[in-house]
Order: sequence, then structure tokens, then C-alpha cells
Amino acid sequence: MPGFEVLYQAAALCLMYPDDDFRARLPLLREAAPQLREFADHAAVTPPMELAAHYVEVFEAGHDHSLYLSVWREAAPAPSEELYRAHGLETTGEEPPDFLPAVLEFASRTGSDELLTEHRDGLDQLRSKLTDFGTPYATVLDAVCATLPPVATGR
Repeated sequence: MPGFEVLYQAAALCLMYPDDDFRARLPLLREAAPQLREFADHAAVTPPMELAAHYVEVFEAGHDHSLYLSVWREAAPAPSEELYRAHGLETTGEEPPDFLPAVLEFASRTGSDELLTEHRDGLDQLRSKLTDFGTPYATVLDAVCATLPPVATGR
């Protein structure tokens, strides 16, 4: 996964609730992860309340756009707190370890895309649903999925 650590860190930030800290980091995010410029540009020109309302609509309002990998019912087990600890990382307790931004943070800090690759099917399903919904968040998933090997066929 050489070179994708910054992208994964930036994607994790993009998929978190867009608070003031997120807005303050937009210029750096835009420069550090060119793959996310489309989303960063959108976020920069969208009024904060509108961006926050859109996040809630997309990820928290009952649509089928869950950021929790366990929802996608894949063969791969959901990441555990023990896995994070084994790599010297701690979860905050605010979100479970299968929360996609936490998994992206894990990939960024460990240099391993193994968890993302294990959950590639679910990431593709989420990406497709976000694209169909017409949200700019789909471009974040596009960028992440572009770094991963294709889904194995014939299973």
C-alpha cells in the first residue's frame, strides 16, 4: 500500500461528521490527497449547516449507507478492539472498531490495507449506494476503492 497512508487518513476525515475541525483542515486535506479534491472543493463551498445536514441525511437518517462494516454482512469478520491494540492503537470508544473512518485510520497508521481489502465487497456496495443517492461522499469511496485490488470473482 505504498503512498496510500495519507489518502486513507484524509478519507477518514472526510467520512466523519463535518465539524469546525473538519472545515479547518480542508485546505490541507485538499493538497495532501489530490484524489479527494472534488469532495474537498464541494465541502469548502457548502455552508457548514447544509454540509452537516447532508451528512446526517446520508449516513444517519435511515438510508442504507452505513459506515459500519459489519452491516454489509460479509464473510470477513468485523475488526475488533483487540486487533487495534495488537497494533499499538486504541479505539476511542465513541464508535465501534468497524466504523469505516476508524478502519481507514487503522490502515493509515499501520500501513496495511488488509482490513479494507477484506471488506472490499461491502465498500463497493456502499460506494454504489452513495453514487445512486447522488452524494459527493461517493467520490471518497471511489478514491479508497481505487487503491484496493479488485473483488475476486467466482466465489
